[in-house]
Amino acid sequence: MAGQTARQMARRAALDAQARMRARRLEQERRRDALGVVVVSALAERDAVVAACEARAGAALGKLTGEEGLSLAQAVQWCGGTDLLTAREAARLRQASRPAASSSHSAAGDGGPGARAVG
Repeated sequence: MAGQTARQMARRAALDAQARMRARRLEQERRRDALGVVVVSALAERDAVVAACEARAGAALGKLTGEEGLSLAQAVQWCGGTDLLTAREAARLRQASRPAASSSHSAAGDGGPGARAVG
């Protein structure tokens, strides 16, 4: 009978230890889940801010090359030169800021004389 009691106590101790380990793992998973949400939320916020800033920059580049009559290269120079902004980046920003921009139009690059006006 003493052996049976000892086995029951050992079994209870093992089950209690396993329950504590499961509880720690669950708490760890909850913390990791919450931190994962923070990471993804922060990245989504960053992407939204970047998109808004790029849209503003693209719209201004569009005005420089449209209303102000500058070439894309001249607009890049007005923006501080290629140390700050490359012609390729300027073309991308300007194209991305246009409403209903499609991939077939973005292949035109800088939207020069052969590019179709959108909007």
